[in-house]
Parts: sequence; structure tokens; C-alpha cells
Amino acid sequence: TWELAKKAARDVQSFTPTQKQYYFNHVDPDEKLNLQFHTETVRYYRAAIDMENSDGSGVDFIKDFPEISEQMRDQLLALLEKDKRPDAAVDSRGKLVLMQALNPTEGFMLSIKLSLFAGIVLSFPLLLFFILQFILPGLKKNEKRALWPAMAIGFGLFLAGVLFSYFFVLPKVLDFFYTYSQEMGVTNEWRIGYYISFATQFTLIFGLAFELPVVVMTMVKLGILNYEIMRSTRSYAILAIVVIAALITPTPDVATLAFLAVPMIILYEICIWLSYFYKKKEREEELREQEELKKKLAAAPAYTASREEEFDETFDEPDHDDDYYYPETHGLEEYPEEQDVHSEDEGDEADTGTYDFDDEELEYEHDDYRPSDDDLSDQDDADKETNADTETDQEDEKKTDDSDSKDSSK
Repeated sequence: TWELAKKAARDVQSFTPTQKQYYFNHVDPDEKLNLQFHTETVRYYRAAIDMENSDGSGVDFIKDFPEISEQMRDQLLALLEKDKRPDAAVDSRGKLVLMQALNPTEGFMLSIKLSLFAGIVLSFPLLLFFILQFILPGLKKNEKRALWPAMAIGFGLFLAGVLFSYFFVLPKVLDFFYTYSQEMGVTNEWRIGYYISFATQFTLIFGLAFELPVVVMTMVKLGILNYEIMRSTRSYAILAIVVIAALITPTPDVATLAFLAVPMIILYEICIWLSYFYKKKEREEELREQEELKKKLAAAPAYTASREEEFDETFDEPDHDDDYYYPETHGLEEYPEEQDVHSEDEGDEADTGTYDFDDEELEYEHDDYRPSDDDLSDQDDADKETNADTETDQEDEKKTDDSDSKDSSK
């Protein structure tokens, strides 16, 4: 009956009294539905709702208006006292209206959907913790210590965004759309499924948008952003926030965009100040560490070298020629040619622990053995005998060649 009365009130809105009477006689000829009475009830009820939303005088209007009968007045007062009202509207007190369910299981499925959404919101810290279990083994101790406060702050901001959207922004947006549709002459009969989907998406978007400080401060601590960059690119960041808000909001109206963009801009400004204090704190810690290091160096005893160390430092000379290894430091453009003959200075026993031997003498050089003077003298005698034998062989070969040449000439 209420739905028929709403339709009748919409139809006879611009009718004259005679036309209204003809309309009701045609729709309800036997007056079994008492449609005319309910239509007038709908009209007075909507007027009382508008007055209640504007200045809170809807109940006084119902009680004092003389054309309202006692039966209609009792019915209207009972409707106004209900938390759920039989009309598709959201009033200023946040009371939800009755809506349409076009599917037998729609109400039950919506209850499950809302329970799932509430579970995701309330279990957000645990979900984040389980996801971070894959990352925690690779983090350092100081990074792990910084992770727990970030999780707590992130959950707090997410919950604040959801609550801010549900209790403050969402009623304003719904009231705006309802009033706008009424001004266009469109009847608001919202479906409960569409309303729940819209409300959950709307609040979830606000919750994620409020995570902006966590993301920005993480980038600041990683060194990707700093106070100077954020301050100099403030205008570009505001433009990017407005564009992102326009893309992620479920409605194309400017009011919803402003409700989302303005808090994000405020949060970004807070992030700029947080990065400033973070940088200031880092500078103070660096200065404190430098002061502590200076104090430690000043309090440390002076270092005195022993006589043995002074002797080693005095006679520790390089075992190579600087002109050969570093020609550019001595005005040379190219490396000098390699010398086949080693200088007498190479192979200093006291310096390198090596000996400058011929190829045959190298067989004696190893870690545990060094030849004695007698061994060296014996080796010299053997070398002289070898050289003498070599010279004798060369003379014999020369004589043989001379004799062969004489025979050939003959």
C-alpha cells in the first residue's frame, strides 16, 4: 500500500482537486485500499522529513498542522520515530531507509558480504603480518624494529579512513545524490545490493588513501624522497593527488572528489613536515656521533713506535723502480723497456727474503733450504768445467769446418 501511495503521490502532484478525485475513483473505485488517505499521508510525511532535516521541526509540523486527521497524525508520528523509514532517503541524523531487494537471497548474501568486509577491516594487521612473514627473514634487526610501529600506524590510518568515510563523507554524498535526483524529478528507489557495494567500495578507497603517510615515510627512510624534493614538487604532488582521487572515486561528481582529495593533500603536507623533522633528527645524530668520536680520539694515549719498528720503517725500501711502475709520476709517457739484466740492488735478502740466482741455481731455492758457501763454490767450479768443455767442443767444430772447406776448394 505504501508503494502504491508513493506512486499515486507522484502521479497527482500537479493535478487539480477534480483531477485528483477522478484519479482515485479510477485506481481505487471501491476504496478498499483507502489509497487517497495513504497518498495524503505520504505527502505530509515527506514534508515533515524535509522540515526535520532542515531545522528539526518535522514533529511539531505533524502535531500542529490542522488539516491532518488524528488517525493520520498517529501514523505519521509512528513513522518519524522509527530508525528505518519507508522511503529511499538518508536524513541528517544518519538513519538508514528501507530499500528494495529484488532477489529472494539478496538480503542473506548481503549479510555475508558485509561480514566478510568487516572481517577484512578488523583483521588487517594480522593479514599484513602474515604477508610480511616472507620478508622478515631478509630484514635487519633495526629494520624489523621499525616495521612494527609502521604496521600499527598503517592500521590506525586505515581504520581512521574507513570511519571518516562511513560516518562523515558517505552520508553527505548519499544526501547529495538523493536531493539532486529529487530536483530532477527522479524517484529515489535504491536497491540494497547497489547501496552496499557502493558504500563498501567508498569506505575501502578512503581507508587505502589514508595509507599515504606510511608509503611516503617509507620512501623517505629508504632515501628515495627527502624534505627538499617533497617541498619543491608540492604543486605536482597536489595535481597528482587530484588526478588519482578522480580515478579511484566510484562517482564522477566533484563533491566526492573533494572529500577524498582534500584529506590526502592534508596528509601529504603532514608528510613534508615529518620528513623535515626526520632529517633534522638524522643531522643531530650525525653531529653527536662526530662529537663522541672526537672525544674518544682526544682521550686515547699517544702512539710511540718501538726501536725495532723504527728500524723496519727506515730500511723498508721498495723492491722495484718507481719510474718503471709509475711513469706518469716522473714525466714519462711510456713504460721503459724491460731490462733483461737485473740490477745489483734487486734480491735484497733482508728485504724480500729471495736470492738472485741463475737458472741452474734456482733448483736449490725453496722454503726450507738455502745453499751454503761451500755449495756455491762447488757449483762455480762445476760451471767453469762445463764452460771449458763447451769451448773445447766449439774449437773442435771450428777445425772440422776449416778442413771441410779446404777439401772442397781442392
